[in-house]
Amino acid sequence: MLAAYASAVGGDDPLANLTVGDLPAPEPQPGWARVRVRAASLNHHDIWTLRGVSSAPVTPPQILGCDAAGEVDAYGGEPPAGAPPVGARVVVYPIITCGRCPACIADEPLGCRFFRMLSEPPLGGALAEYVEAPASNLVVLPDQVSFADAACLPTAYLTAYRALFVRAALRPGMNVLVQGATGGVATACILLGRLAGITVYATSRDEAKRAFAVDLGAEAAFPVERETARAVIGATGGLGVDAVVDTVGEPTWDLSLRAVRPGGVVVVPGATGGPNPPAQLNRIFFRSVTVAGTTMGTRGELRRLVDLTATGALRPLIGSTHPLRDAAAAFAEMAGGDLRGKIVLET
Repeated sequence: MLAAYASAVGGDDPLANLTVGDLPAPEPQPGWARVRVRAASLNHHDIWTLRGVSSAPVTPPQILGCDAAGEVDAYGGEPPAGAPPVGARVVVYPIITCGRCPACIADEPLGCRFFRMLSEPPLGGALAEYVEAPASNLVVLPDQVSFADAACLPTAYLTAYRALFVRAALRPGMNVLVQGATGGVATACILLGRLAGITVYATSRDEAKRAFAVDLGAEAAFPVERETARAVIGATGGLGVDAVVDTVGEPTWDLSLRAVRPGGVVVVPGATGGPNPPAQLNRIFFRSVTVAGTTMGTRGELRRLVDLTATGALRPLIGSTHPLRDAAAAFAEMAGGDLRGKIVLET
Protein backbone atom coordinates (compact mmCIF):
# COMPACT_ATOMS: atom_id res chain seq x y z
CA MET A 1 0.00 0.00 0.00
CA LEU A 2 1.06 3.62 -0.47
CA ALA A 3 1.97 5.41 2.77
CA ALA A 4 3.68 8.55 4.05
CA TYR A 5 6.16 7.53 6.74
CA ALA A 6 9.23 8.49 8.71
CA SER A 7 12.16 6.67 7.10
CA ALA A 8 14.53 8.33 9.59
CA VAL A 9 14.18 10.65 12.59
CA GLY A 10 16.07 13.60 14.06
CA GLY A 11 18.38 16.03 12.31
CA ASP A 12 17.97 19.70 11.51
CA ASP A 13 15.29 19.22 8.84
CA PRO A 14 12.45 16.91 9.91
CA LEU A 15 10.89 16.98 6.44
CA ALA A 16 14.00 15.28 5.07
CA ASN A 17 12.91 12.21 7.05
CA LEU A 18 9.60 11.93 5.17
CA THR A 19 9.20 9.22 2.55
CA VAL A 20 6.16 8.36 0.42
CA GLY A 21 6.28 4.80 -0.84
CA ASP A 22 4.96 1.27 -0.58
CA LEU A 23 4.72 -0.59 2.74
CA PRO A 24 2.83 -3.77 3.68
CA ALA A 25 -0.86 -3.29 4.44
CA PRO A 26 -1.79 -4.04 8.07
CA GLU A 27 -3.45 -7.35 8.97
CA PRO A 28 -6.04 -6.62 11.65
CA GLN A 29 -5.78 -8.52 14.92
CA PRO A 30 -8.89 -9.97 16.60
CA GLY A 31 -11.26 -7.22 17.68
CA TRP A 32 -9.67 -4.73 15.29
CA ALA A 33 -10.65 -3.49 11.86
CA ARG A 34 -8.79 -2.45 8.74
CA VAL A 35 -10.12 0.76 7.19
CA ARG A 36 -9.59 1.73 3.55
CA VAL A 37 -8.59 5.34 4.02
CA ARG A 38 -10.23 7.84 1.68
CA ALA A 39 -9.09 11.03 3.39
CA ALA A 40 -6.61 11.90 6.14
CA SER A 41 -5.50 15.21 7.62
CA LEU A 42 -2.15 16.54 8.82
CA ASN A 43 -1.31 17.73 12.33
CA HIS A 44 1.81 19.20 13.93
CA HIS A 45 2.02 15.88 15.76
CA ASP A 46 3.32 14.46 12.45
CA ILE A 47 6.23 16.94 12.40
CA TRP A 48 7.17 15.90 15.94
CA THR A 49 7.16 12.25 14.90
CA LEU A 50 9.57 13.07 12.07
CA ARG A 51 11.80 14.71 14.69
CA GLY A 52 11.67 11.47 16.69
CA VAL A 53 9.56 12.94 19.50
CA SER A 54 6.77 10.56 20.53
CA SER A 55 5.30 8.72 23.50
CA ALA A 56 7.57 5.78 22.61
CA PRO A 57 10.84 5.58 20.66
CA VAL A 58 10.23 5.92 16.92
CA THR A 59 11.71 3.10 14.86
CA PRO A 60 11.52 3.71 11.09
CA PRO A 61 9.58 3.03 9.00
CA GLN A 62 6.82 4.67 11.08
CA ILE A 63 3.63 5.57 9.22
CA LEU A 64 2.48 9.08 10.12
CA GLY A 65 -0.95 10.54 10.74
CA CYS A 66 -3.64 10.52 13.45
CA ASP A 67 -6.80 11.33 11.48
CA ALA A 68 -8.54 9.18 8.89
CA ALA A 69 -11.94 8.55 7.36
CA GLY A 70 -12.87 5.82 4.92
CA GLU A 71 -14.63 2.47 4.63
CA VAL A 72 -14.39 -0.65 6.76
CA ASP A 73 -12.34 -3.09 4.69
CA ALA A 74 -11.94 -6.15 6.94
CA TYR A 75 -11.99 -7.42 10.51
CA GLY A 76 -9.54 -9.63 12.33
CA GLY A 77 -11.73 -12.67 12.89
CA GLU A 78 -15.44 -12.25 13.60
CA PRO A 79 -16.61 -8.62 13.86
CA PRO A 80 -17.45 -7.67 17.46
CA ALA A 81 -21.12 -7.21 18.30
CA GLY A 82 -22.38 -3.85 17.10
CA ALA A 83 -19.37 -3.18 14.86
CA PRO A 84 -20.06 -1.38 11.57
CA PRO A 85 -20.38 -3.81 8.66
CA VAL A 86 -17.67 -4.18 6.04
CA GLY A 87 -18.14 -1.33 3.55
CA ALA A 88 -19.56 1.09 6.12
CA ARG A 89 -18.38 4.71 5.99
CA VAL A 90 -16.50 5.59 9.20
CA VAL A 91 -14.17 8.06 10.83
CA VAL A 92 -11.48 6.59 13.10
CA TYR A 93 -11.21 7.71 16.70
CA PRO A 94 -7.41 7.92 17.03
CA ILE A 95 -6.80 7.21 20.73
CA ILE A 96 -6.01 3.62 21.69
CA THR A 97 -6.23 2.73 25.40
CA CYS A 98 -6.10 -0.31 27.66
CA GLY A 99 -9.91 -0.43 27.76
CA ARG A 100 -9.94 -1.77 31.32
CA CYS A 101 -8.94 0.97 33.76
CA PRO A 102 -11.46 3.24 35.53
CA ALA A 103 -10.74 6.08 33.09
CA CYS A 104 -11.49 3.89 30.07
CA ILE A 105 -14.67 2.51 31.64
CA ALA A 106 -15.83 6.09 32.30
CA ASP A 107 -15.09 7.08 28.65
CA GLU A 108 -12.31 9.40 29.78
CA PRO A 109 -9.51 7.85 27.73
CA LEU A 110 -7.05 10.67 28.31
CA GLY A 111 -6.86 9.51 31.91
CA CYS A 112 -5.58 6.10 30.84
CA ARG A 113 -1.87 5.72 31.56
CA PHE A 114 -1.48 3.49 28.53
CA PHE A 115 -3.14 5.66 25.90
CA ARG A 116 -1.49 6.03 22.51
CA MET A 117 -2.51 7.84 19.37
CA LEU A 118 -2.42 6.39 15.90
CA SER A 119 1.13 6.79 14.52
CA GLU A 120 2.68 6.50 18.00
CA PRO A 121 4.72 3.27 18.20
CA PRO A 122 3.80 0.47 18.07
CA LEU A 123 0.69 1.73 16.24
CA GLY A 124 0.60 2.49 12.55
CA GLY A 125 -0.59 5.83 11.26
CA ALA A 126 -3.41 7.14 9.08
CA LEU A 127 -1.43 8.61 6.16
CA ALA A 128 -1.77 5.42 4.15
CA GLU A 129 -4.21 3.57 1.97
CA TYR A 130 -5.13 1.35 4.95
CA VAL A 131 -5.07 1.84 8.71
CA GLU A 132 -5.78 -0.63 11.54
CA ALA A 133 -7.77 0.34 14.66
CA PRO A 134 -9.95 -1.30 17.33
CA ALA A 135 -13.49 -1.91 16.11
CA SER A 136 -14.75 0.19 19.03
CA ASN A 137 -12.86 3.19 17.60
CA LEU A 138 -14.96 3.32 14.42
CA VAL A 139 -17.60 6.06 14.34
CA VAL A 140 -20.15 5.63 11.57
CA LEU A 141 -20.41 8.54 9.14
CA PRO A 142 -23.78 9.70 7.81
CA ASP A 143 -23.86 10.14 4.05
CA GLN A 144 -24.09 13.92 4.54
CA VAL A 145 -20.52 14.04 5.96
CA SER A 146 -17.76 13.87 3.36
CA PHE A 147 -14.60 11.87 4.01
CA ALA A 148 -12.53 15.07 3.78
CA ASP A 149 -14.66 16.89 6.37
CA ALA A 150 -14.65 13.86 8.67
CA ALA A 151 -10.86 13.56 8.50
CA CYS A 152 -10.56 17.05 10.03
CA LEU A 153 -12.51 16.16 13.16
CA PRO A 154 -10.57 13.62 15.30
CA THR A 155 -7.65 15.82 16.37
CA ALA A 156 -8.13 19.55 15.68
CA TYR A 157 -11.90 19.86 16.04
CA LEU A 158 -12.10 17.36 18.89
CA THR A 159 -9.34 19.23 20.73
CA ALA A 160 -11.11 22.56 20.14
CA TYR A 161 -14.46 21.15 21.30
CA ARG A 162 -13.00 19.85 24.55
CA ALA A 163 -10.94 23.00 25.14
CA LEU A 164 -13.95 25.29 24.77
CA PHE A 165 -16.80 23.35 26.32
CA VAL A 166 -15.18 20.94 28.79
CA ARG A 167 -11.91 22.43 30.04
CA ALA A 168 -12.97 26.10 29.81
CA ALA A 169 -16.67 25.26 30.42
CA LEU A 170 -17.77 28.08 28.13
CA ARG A 171 -21.47 28.72 27.63
CA PRO A 172 -23.50 31.03 25.36
CA GLY A 173 -22.85 34.69 26.15
CA MET A 174 -19.28 34.12 27.38
CA ASN A 175 -16.10 35.05 25.49
CA VAL A 176 -12.74 33.56 24.56
CA LEU A 177 -9.40 34.68 23.10
CA VAL A 178 -7.92 32.25 20.56
CA GLN A 179 -4.18 32.61 20.08
CA GLY A 180 -2.93 32.03 16.53
CA ALA A 181 -5.76 32.80 14.18
CA THR A 182 -5.63 30.37 11.29
CA GLY A 183 -4.22 26.99 12.35
CA GLY A 184 -6.37 23.88 12.56
CA VAL A 185 -7.31 24.09 16.26
CA ALA A 186 -7.64 27.89 16.15
CA THR A 187 -10.04 27.92 13.20
CA ALA A 188 -11.99 25.10 14.82
CA CYS A 189 -12.29 27.20 17.99
CA ILE A 190 -13.57 30.19 16.03
CA LEU A 191 -16.17 28.14 14.13
CA LEU A 192 -17.35 26.11 17.14
CA GLY A 193 -17.33 29.10 19.47
CA ARG A 194 -19.48 31.28 17.24
CA LEU A 195 -21.81 28.36 16.58
CA ALA A 196 -22.33 28.05 20.36
CA GLY A 197 -23.06 31.75 20.90
CA ILE A 198 -19.63 32.59 22.33
CA THR A 199 -17.86 35.83 21.43
CA VAL A 200 -14.48 34.93 19.95
CA TYR A 201 -11.41 37.17 19.75
CA ALA A 202 -8.27 36.05 17.95
CA THR A 203 -4.62 37.01 17.56
CA SER A 204 -2.00 36.75 14.84
CA ARG A 205 1.23 38.51 13.95
CA ASP A 206 0.02 38.67 10.35
CA GLU A 207 -2.49 41.33 9.30
CA ALA A 208 -3.99 39.16 6.54
CA LYS A 209 -4.53 36.32 8.99
CA ARG A 210 -6.25 38.67 11.41
CA ALA A 211 -8.61 39.76 8.65
CA PHE A 212 -9.21 36.12 7.78
CA ALA A 213 -10.14 35.33 11.40
CA VAL A 214 -12.71 38.12 11.41
CA ASP A 215 -14.16 36.86 8.12
CA LEU A 216 -14.39 33.42 9.71
CA GLY A 217 -16.43 34.76 12.61
CA ALA A 218 -14.14 36.33 15.20
CA GLU A 219 -15.49 39.52 16.76
CA ALA A 220 -12.07 41.13 16.41
CA ALA A 221 -8.47 40.07 15.85
CA PHE A 222 -5.39 41.64 17.39
CA PRO A 223 -1.62 41.58 16.83
CA VAL A 224 0.53 39.64 19.29
CA GLU A 225 1.79 42.61 21.30
CA ARG A 226 1.94 43.52 24.97
CA GLU A 227 -0.57 46.35 24.36
CA THR A 228 -3.10 43.85 23.01
CA ALA A 229 -4.02 42.79 26.54
CA ARG A 230 -5.39 46.28 27.18
CA ALA A 231 -7.34 46.15 23.92
CA VAL A 232 -8.88 42.80 24.83
CA ILE A 233 -9.76 44.00 28.33
CA GLY A 234 -11.32 47.11 26.80
CA ALA A 235 -13.34 45.05 24.34
CA THR A 236 -14.77 43.01 27.23
CA GLY A 237 -15.96 45.94 29.31
CA GLY A 238 -12.81 46.15 31.41
CA LEU A 239 -13.01 42.54 32.63
CA GLY A 240 -10.84 40.41 30.36
CA VAL A 241 -11.92 37.26 28.55
CA ASP A 242 -13.49 34.31 30.34
CA ALA A 243 -10.98 31.96 28.73
CA VAL A 244 -7.96 31.83 26.45
CA VAL A 245 -7.12 28.91 24.15
CA ASP A 246 -3.34 29.05 23.65
CA THR A 247 -1.83 26.50 21.26
CA VAL A 248 1.27 28.65 20.67
CA GLY A 249 3.09 28.73 24.01
CA GLU A 250 6.13 30.90 24.59
CA PRO A 251 5.37 33.77 22.15
CA THR A 252 1.81 34.29 23.45
CA TRP A 253 1.89 33.14 27.08
CA ASP A 254 2.36 36.58 28.64
CA LEU A 255 -0.55 37.94 26.59
CA SER A 256 -2.74 35.01 27.60
CA LEU A 257 -2.18 35.63 31.32
CA ARG A 258 -2.74 39.38 30.97
CA ALA A 259 -5.89 39.14 28.84
CA VAL A 260 -7.79 36.54 30.88
CA ARG A 261 -10.11 37.86 33.60
CA PRO A 262 -9.53 37.13 37.29
CA GLY A 263 -10.84 33.63 37.93
CA GLY A 264 -10.68 32.79 34.22
CA VAL A 265 -9.13 29.80 32.44
CA VAL A 266 -6.13 29.49 30.13
CA VAL A 267 -6.48 26.24 28.18
CA VAL A 268 -3.28 24.81 26.68
CA PRO A 269 -3.83 22.27 23.86
CA GLY A 270 -0.35 22.66 22.38
CA ALA A 271 2.85 24.68 22.26
CA THR A 272 3.87 25.06 18.63
CA GLY A 273 5.92 28.17 19.39
CA GLY A 274 7.83 26.71 22.35
CA PRO A 275 6.91 24.74 25.50
CA ASN A 276 8.70 26.65 28.27
CA PRO A 277 7.51 30.24 28.79
CA PRO A 278 8.14 31.99 32.12
CA ALA A 279 5.35 30.61 34.31
CA GLN A 280 4.42 33.90 36.06
CA LEU A 281 3.08 31.98 39.03
CA ASN A 282 2.46 35.18 40.97
CA ARG A 283 0.00 36.35 38.32
CA ILE A 284 -1.67 32.92 38.26
CA PHE A 285 -2.25 32.59 42.01
CA PHE A 286 -2.97 36.26 42.75
CA ARG A 287 -5.66 36.45 40.07
CA SER A 288 -6.98 32.91 40.64
CA VAL A 289 -6.30 31.88 37.04
CA THR A 290 -6.76 28.24 36.15
CA VAL A 291 -4.29 26.71 33.68
CA ALA A 292 -5.88 23.65 32.07
CA GLY A 293 -4.06 21.28 29.76
CA THR A 294 -6.03 19.35 27.18
CA THR A 295 -5.63 17.20 24.09
CA MET A 296 -8.16 15.45 21.89
CA GLY A 297 -11.41 14.31 23.54
CA THR A 298 -13.71 11.31 23.99
CA ARG A 299 -15.48 9.04 21.52
CA GLY A 300 -18.77 10.58 22.58
CA GLU A 301 -17.49 14.07 21.82
CA LEU A 302 -16.32 12.92 18.39
CA ARG A 303 -19.80 11.52 17.70
CA ARG A 304 -21.30 14.91 18.62
CA LEU A 305 -19.00 16.61 16.14
CA VAL A 306 -19.98 14.14 13.43
CA ASP A 307 -23.66 14.77 14.17
CA LEU A 308 -23.10 18.54 14.12
CA THR A 309 -21.38 18.26 10.75
CA ALA A 310 -24.19 16.09 9.40
CA THR A 311 -26.75 18.81 10.18
CA GLY A 312 -24.77 21.31 8.10
CA ALA A 313 -24.29 23.62 11.09
CA LEU A 314 -20.54 22.87 11.14
CA ARG A 315 -18.35 22.71 8.07
CA PRO A 316 -14.68 22.12 8.90
CA LEU A 317 -12.38 24.60 7.21
CA ILE A 318 -10.09 22.89 4.70
CA GLY A 319 -7.20 25.05 3.53
CA SER A 320 -5.85 22.69 0.87
CA THR A 321 -6.21 19.16 -0.46
CA HIS A 322 -3.43 16.97 -1.88
CA PRO A 323 -3.22 13.39 -3.14
CA LEU A 324 -1.34 11.09 -0.77
CA ARG A 325 1.52 10.72 -3.26
CA ASP A 326 2.13 14.48 -2.89
CA ALA A 327 2.41 14.34 0.90
CA ALA A 328 5.80 16.09 0.80
CA ALA A 329 4.18 19.25 -0.60
CA ALA A 330 1.47 19.09 2.04
CA PHE A 331 4.03 18.75 4.85
CA ALA A 332 6.04 21.68 3.45
CA GLU A 333 2.87 23.78 3.48
CA MET A 334 2.18 22.92 7.11
CA ALA A 335 5.79 23.51 8.18
CA GLY A 336 5.76 26.89 6.42
CA GLY A 337 3.07 28.10 8.82
CA ASP A 338 0.86 29.88 6.30
CA LEU A 339 -2.21 27.85 7.20
CA ARG A 340 -5.87 28.58 6.54
CA GLY A 341 -7.50 25.61 8.20
CA LYS A 342 -6.73 21.91 7.79
CA ILE A 343 -4.58 20.21 5.15
CA VAL A 344 -6.20 17.04 3.79
CA LEU A 345 -4.62 14.12 1.91
CA GLU A 346 -6.85 11.99 -0.29
CA THR A 347 -6.07 8.42 -1.38
